[in-house]
Order: sequence, then structure tokens, then C-alpha cells
Amino acid sequence: MLSRDLATNLSIEAGEILTVEVTEGHRPEFQIPVTAIATTYIGSGVQMDISDLNRLMSEGDALSGAFLTVDATQTTALYQELKASPAVAGVSLQDVAQRNFQVIMDQNIGISIWMYTSFAALIAIGVVYNSVRISFAERARELASLRVLGFTRGEVSYILLGEIAFLTLIALPIGIGLGTGLAWYLAQAMSSDLFRLPFIIEPATLGYAAAVVIIVTSASGLLVRRQLDRMDLISVLKTKE
Repeated sequence: MLSRDLATNLSIEAGEILTVEVTEGHRPEFQIPVTAIATTYIGSGVQMDISDLNRLMSEGDALSGAFLTVDATQTTALYQELKASPAVAGVSLQDVAQRNFQVIMDQNIGISIWMYTSFAALIAIGVVYNSVRISFAERARELASLRVLGFTRGEVSYILLGEIAFLTLIALPIGIGLGTGLAWYLAQAMSSDLFRLPFIIEPATLGYAAAVVIIVTSASGLLVRRQLDRMDLISVLKTKE
């Protein structure tokens, strides 16, 4: 069985014959059928039944390592006994390694997420707030005229901020699509022979991103709304276009 990445590099599929050359000892060469293609995320591995491998290599019942499923209550005793055995070169506890790896990844990814979110929020604030401010500056005379004609502050704000809200709702699915495409590209570009990044996006991730944009847009709209409420109608109407 081959990893999918290795099978892609070798341009081989399940059911085909693979030529294998051993690079140590008397360097035999075998013709072995590929039984399956598996998806792996670390390394480009090849798996074969140990009995078939020993038969091909004419080594008898030999092995270089073993993965054991151990009762959690007996882990310490087994670890000490294996460490004391002169025939065992090394012992590693998968649960401990996985737990430590998970802690490190959670810390690093957590910090990265907060940094990226902060940068994204700052960019969104700059874009949305400037857009609202420019729109307000360009239409200040029109909005002041509406106030003089009897429109309430809420109605005037709805005219100005409703447009921004509408554009934001249209931009959200477009941004989600572009972001998803960028994430897929980065997952493919960062994959190598040592490890591969699976392309997985949870709905909660998209909701989180959309919530950040909506919160930023709402905050920018409230800032402009305060300026709109404090607008001096007389001075604005006297301003020449």
C-alpha cells in the first residue's frame, strides 16, 4: 500500500506493478503489486505485510519496530521493562508524544489565529470606515437637506448606512469564496514529502470570519452615525458644491 502523495509522484495506481529495489545488503529487486492507495499527512510511506516482506528478503521472522496497544494502567510498568531490555534500542509513548504535539500546535495556532484576526480586523476597519466616511462627505449636503425637509436622524442614517450594510452582505459570500480558494492554494503549496496539510474548513470558521466583518462594519457605522447626528445643518447647507 502506497501513500497518495508517493503514488502521485510515481504515477502509479492500485492494481499496477511497482518495481522495488532494496538499497542495502545484497540489493535485491522485486516486482510487487500495489494493493491500495492511502491518504497520509506525515511522510510518504509504503506499507507491506511483515510476513510478505520477510519472505521476499529471506530474513525469517525479523522486524525493526512494533506498535503496541497497551492497557493504560500497565503503561508505566511496560515502559520500564522495555527500557531495561538490552534488545530494545528505543521506546516512545505515542500518547505522550501526541499530547505534547497537540499542546504545542494549539499554542502556536492559537497565537497565529489571534494575530491574523487582528490584522484582518484592522484592514476591515480601514476599508469600511474610510468608505463610510467618503460616502458621508460626498453626500453631506443631500443628507442635511433631507433633515431640513423633515426626515428623522434614523431615516437619514438608514439611507447612508443601509447602502454600506447592503454592500457588506454582498461582499461576504464573495470574500468567503476567495478566502476558501486561498486556503486551498496554501494547503497545496505548503505540502511536501515530509508532511501534508489537509484542506478542511469548518462552517464555524466561515461564521467566525463573517462575524468579524459584521462587527467591524457595525462599529464603523456607529462612529459615522455619531458624526451624522452632530452634523451642523446650517453650515453644511451653506457650503458650496
